[in-house]
Amino acid sequence: MDTFDSIAKRASVREYKTKPIEKALLEKLVDAGRRAPTARHVEPWEFIVVTAKEMLEKLGQIANSGTFIKGSTACIVIFCRETKYYLEDGCAATENILIAASDLGLGACWVAGDKKPYVEEVAGMLGVPSGFKLISMISLGWPSSEVKQVKNRSLKDVTHWERF
Repeated sequence: MDTFDSIAKRASVREYKTKPIEKALLEKLVDAGRRAPTARHVEPWEFIVVTAKEMLEKLGQIANSGTFIKGSTACIVIFCRETKYYLEDGCAATENILIAASDLGLGACWVAGDKKPYVEEVAGMLGVPSGFKLISMISLGWPSSEVKQVKNRSLKDVTHWERF
């Protein structure tokens, strides 16, 4: 798929088939994440790939805005060392994974991490050492139905030349 097609077709998918995702595809997604731009080339990220059903269910219970993680077949949890630009770096990695998932025909949904009340519990459950910040949890799976595209604001409505 073309990069622009992958971006245009990307949508938040919260319902998945029970078909597992091959390890090689999950590694491809992490590879896409680790290739994201990073301030000062710090690369503060760590990626935890969760595929065990009981762990996915627990993450879905913990994350009140991501209950659908329970129905996913995988979840990539992104933590970053607490650096000056940890949030920007981690969000760039998250977006790379979302676009790569779209390219592979996978459904995915970004669940916020930073500043959420479940940060400590997720970190503890996954054995993350102190000094790391939860950036996101990306639920993944093969979409259970056709992916519905949302209508975005038009290019004309969001583009300003020279001044706002």
